[in-house]
Amino acid sequence: MQQFTVPQFIDVEDKIIGPITARQFVIMLSGFLLIALCYRLFSFTLFVAVGLSIFAVSGIFAFLKINGMPFHFFILNFIQTTKRPSLRVWSTKLNENIDLESEEVKPKKVVSAPARIFSTSHLAELALIVDTQGVYKGEERGAKSEIKPNPKNF
Repeated sequence: MQQFTVPQFIDVEDKIIGPITARQFVIMLSGFLLIALCYRLFSFTLFVAVGLSIFAVSGIFAFLKINGMPFHFFILNFIQTTKRPSLRVWSTKLNENIDLESEEVKPKKVVSAPARIFSTSHLAELALIVDTQGVYKGEERGAKSEIKPNPKNF
């Protein structure tokens, strides 16, 4: 049987540049591209203000972890949680529009099969089939027993 190596630490992101993962690199690269675009479009004072805010936001999204999960997962979970109702109430009343029909359940008569009694020779034959891994197919009643080699086993 062929052995396979089981991957370890599949929840850890791969590091591509030193301690920076691919996700962090892409987020910071997009932040720097936005900063470069702001440099071309805005005056210097507006560029500094917008550039620092873009740098801070991209740094937070790239490197901040809350409860061991990346910040963007935290934000998505927070948004999903705020959209859900905070109180769930179970109503015991049934809707009047639903009609429940009950049918009588008739007990079925249980018929058990008679217990098969195996003779010692039959058990010995089954043991031989198991020992030969299926090469010996068993004998028919009144037939001569003969072991034929199976070419798949050799």
